Parts: sequence; C-alpha cells; structure tokens
Amino acid sequence: MEERQQINFDHPDAIDFKLLCGQLAELKEGKNIEQPVYSYITCSRSKTETVTVAPADVIIIEGILIFSCKELRDQMDIKIFVDADDDDRLMRVMARDILERGKTVETVIERYTKTVKPMYLQFIEPSKRYADIIIPQGGHNKVAINMISATVEKSLREKKKEEEEEKK
Repeated sequence: MEERQQINFDHPDAIDFKLLCGQLAELKEGKNIEQPVYSYITCSRSKTETVTVAPADVIIIEGILIFSCKELRDQMDIKIFVDADDDDRLMRVMARDILERGKTVETVIERYTKTVKPMYLQFIEPSKRYADIIIPQGGHNKVAINMISATVEKSLREKKKEEEEEKK
C-alpha cells in the first residue's frame, strides 16, 4: 500500500493507454466495454468491479494527460484543452485531495510542489499544442461551452442526415 501511494498519477506512465485506446476503439465499433474502477484511496484498480459503458454518438474522454498518447489523439474527432491558471489548479487539487481523498493540507502542498506542478509543466502544458480548441477560464467560459455544444449538435445532425440518406 505504501508503495502504491507513491505512484506519480501526474505522469503519463500512470495511465493504461493500451487499454484505453482499445476500449475507445470498441466503443467506436458499437460494442459495450467494461471500464475498470479505480480507487484513489487504495491506489489500485478493483479486481472485480467494472462499469459497463455502452457506445454512444458522442464519447467524451477527459483527463489531464490524454493528449500525451498519440494513438489516443489519433482516435479523437475533436481535441479540447481546458486551460486554467496556476491558482485555480492548486485550489482544485487542494479541495479534491483534502475533501475526497482525506489528505492533509501539508501533504497536498508537498505533492503539488514536488509532483503536480512539475508534471504539468513537463507533460500537460506542452500537450495543448495538439488541441483543436483551447478554452481559457475552464468551465467558467460560457461562450466556449456554447460553441462546443453547437459544434457537437451540428455534427450529430449531419451524421443523422447521412445515415438517413444511406437508408434510401
């Protein structure tokens, strides 16, 4: 357990990209997948519990490191980078780790300065060059959210229209 707690979750090696890419491909082929369940409390993937995910017209993959994998990027139709300033990122990490994961303020600050921020600068910040859209101000940017919604809705209408024409 102590060893698992030392895992650097802000490094791309912490993500099972092979599984993620494979499962995304299956969803895009119209197949259900069994998504693993991970606990940040025990620092491990459940051996028995999964979540069944059905294919959909829109599949959203979110995560701070998702653009660090070329194979995954190549499977995406739209790549969106949600940008936030340093203070906002620090406050979100503190709130999440203290409230949801039971960490102390001291532990969170130490982890942020030794791991989170350096990994952000090394992997996450540079990965935004792969984004089709960069949204400043995170989830507070209503204009950007409305533009993305309109783009997705338009794409779905066009796809539905193409499918109807194919049936004729």
